[in-house]
Amino acid sequence: MAKAIKVNKELILSGNMYKAIMSIAVPVMINSFLQTMYNLTDTYWLGKLGTDELAAINLVTPMQNIVLNFGSGITVAGSVLIAQYLGARLVEEAKKMATQIFACAMIFAFSCMIIFGLSTPFIVKWLGATGDVYDYGKTYLQLVFLDMPFLFCINIYSSVHQAQGDAFRPMLLNFSGIVINMFLDPLLMVILGWGVAGAALATVFSKAVPAVVAFVLLKDSRREIHLDLKHLKFERDKMRAIVTVGLPTALGSSFMQVGFLLMTRNCLTYGNAAMAAYGIGNKINGLISLPANGMGSAVSTIVAQNVGAKQYDRAEKSYRLSCRMIVVFLAIGGYILSRRPICEALAGIFSDETEVIMMAADYLSILALFTFTNGVQTTTMGLFQGSGHTEVTMAMDVIRLWVFRFATLYVCEEILKLGVNSIWWSVVVSNALSPMLLYIIYRTGYWKRKRGKSD
Repeated sequence: MAKAIKVNKELILSGNMYKAIMSIAVPVMINSFLQTMYNLTDTYWLGKLGTDELAAINLVTPMQNIVLNFGSGITVAGSVLIAQYLGARLVEEAKKMATQIFACAMIFAFSCMIIFGLSTPFIVKWLGATGDVYDYGKTYLQLVFLDMPFLFCINIYSSVHQAQGDAFRPMLLNFSGIVINMFLDPLLMVILGWGVAGAALATVFSKAVPAVVAFVLLKDSRREIHLDLKHLKFERDKMRAIVTVGLPTALGSSFMQVGFLLMTRNCLTYGNAAMAAYGIGNKINGLISLPANGMGSAVSTIVAQNVGAKQYDRAEKSYRLSCRMIVVFLAIGGYILSRRPICEALAGIFSDETEVIMMAADYLSILALFTFTNGVQTTTMGLFQGSGHTEVTMAMDVIRLWVFRFATLYVCEEILKLGVNSIWWSVVVSNALSPMLLYIIYRTGYWKRKRGKSD
């Protein structure tokens, strides 16, 4: 393993750039697919139970994502800072940072599990849920928060390894989880008849097993970067670096998820069928966007290591090549997937109700056609994350939702009177405007600037 990681680092810092990108991007794509399968498996089986169950999960998922995305600031900071230390050949500092990141993540995970587990009834009621949708949403959210420590343990493992250019082992770890989840979902939800509660418990159990494996591997002292209890005491310079890089990511992602939450409330006003269609469309679009996410992660890792090594030209080369590759791929793939028969077939996997399928197909046909814009978004975000300028990604997360999306939604609903289609178009327009602004900021060269003492 140590030899493989050494080869990956050499490839990132001095090897063939195309190979370096693909060696990280492909495993990350597969890993992201496996993560997405957790939710898609739940969605599939919940769709068989009924529209109320599916609508309840779609309603509360953004609340869960707000918490998870705030915590993602810790793991993003870990991946970037560890990679920059490795690029600068400061292995001992990278090891210290891994331990600091793990401690922060576990404190956050256990705190959120308790606080949000207790406040779930108030949250679901505030979202506007009533009747069965309220009961299902409350049950699911309370149970699924139990997986927070397990999830963050897995994420830290992935973060540490991806910083070293190794995305393959995290992929294998997540594969074990999805296999368990795919077995437990029908068992707990249908055979045992636990419904929504079964979906949540299946997710928790399927993350517990790989989390234990991840912790054991992180503690293995034979690995170059491992958890060391002697570094468990918080260090001021490390904490400052984590806050500097991680807090903007946490705030930006959380504000974005709050925006998603308000979008779901708005969507619910059009009925449970619209809510179910919105959730199906977003989940399938997330699957379509996996290649873009993989490229973004590859750019972040490669840029971080090369910035640590002061190789800015090589860092920029990785961004430009990744952006061109993914835009072409998504433009072709998105056009194919946007065809109406394909959209209806995909939506039909997750629902048996004609109204839901038709609305989801409307949404998907627009999303897929413009999905190439996600390629510019994720790779440019990766550039700014890798260089440590997460304040830019924070600003763009906020602007994309709170300015572009809600402004478009207002125009479509209040002026153009497009009804539920207003929601579909607000997503597409905001997803197109955001990468345009990001690219303009990239052209200024801001990503090359120093961050000051946190460097």
